[in-house]
Amino acid sequence: SMWVAGITQGSMWLSLTEDGLLRYPNFVETVITIVPFYWVRAFGGALYVGGVFLCAYNLFQTARHAEAPVDEKIEFEIEEEIKPTTKHEWLENKGLVFGSLTFVVILIGGAAEFIPAFVIESNVPAISVVTPYTPAELHGRDIYLREGCYNCHSQMIRTLPEEAMRYGHRSLAGEYVYDRPFQWGSKRTGPDLHRLGKKYPDLWHYKHMIDPRSTSPGSIMPAYSWLEKDEVNLSTLGSKISVLTMMKTPYSKEVIANPEKYYDLQTKEIAENLAKDGVTISPRSELIALIAYMQKLGTDIKKLSSEELDAFKNKN
Repeated sequence: SMWVAGITQGSMWLSLTEDGLLRYPNFVETVITIVPFYWVRAFGGALYVGGVFLCAYNLFQTARHAEAPVDEKIEFEIEEEIKPTTKHEWLENKGLVFGSLTFVVILIGGAAEFIPAFVIESNVPAISVVTPYTPAELHGRDIYLREGCYNCHSQMIRTLPEEAMRYGHRSLAGEYVYDRPFQWGSKRTGPDLHRLGKKYPDLWHYKHMIDPRSTSPGSIMPAYSWLEKDEVNLSTLGSKISVLTMMKTPYSKEVIANPEKYYDLQTKEIAENLAKDGVTISPRSELIALIAYMQKLGTDIKKLSSEELDAFKNKN
């Protein structure tokens, strides 16, 4: 069912009209189409889970009605030991030694691949306009990860014309230099979010989290209304900034010294924007931090001119 759903939805994503426009510009249309396949998958999963319970019941009943063992003398014939004829056979017979040597070889190979990528700074073309996450955006990102949003939303626009038509300019490697870990993903139960920043006002994000159907009719996304009432815990914010600074994230001395001050400056602005639309919410609400993160996504390269963007296309 998931194979058929994937092929169906992928075909809809890439489908164009005779005029060269997206046939299904609204992502939710593609989700609604494959909902029946989710039900088929749920039925199949229910059969599987039912089989697990039947297996457990069978084991229980087998043990319950098992007969007492009969004392019997069983004689075993000891086969003659087969001695290894080569050094490699000898090594295979030494499980601990063989496993340890295999582990060392894997470490060497892994180091050869990973170390250059981390050490050579020119490995990823730098983009001058890309800035690190502010304290509020950083904390909002952690909430995004905690709630599992990345399980349904990827953050990488592929190099396909249809992708750019739906989401915007394709993703560039240099945009992810401050993402640890990156949120590329492969599953898209919901649309890609890499160019979501500033696409909608703060009020849209607020409503979308409280009731996704109010902004996206037909959406199967669950509501995250508790984020509005839950207050952020900023006890580790300073530690996060310090660790990222050690990893060469260019935070200013002022932000490093007082991250909560800059956190409050940004979240108060978002809370004030919502207040203008009749929404009363605490600046320390987790939902405000999440909105701050959402409004950051993909906005950096919008500061580049079309000529500068074309130059980066050849480098990425």
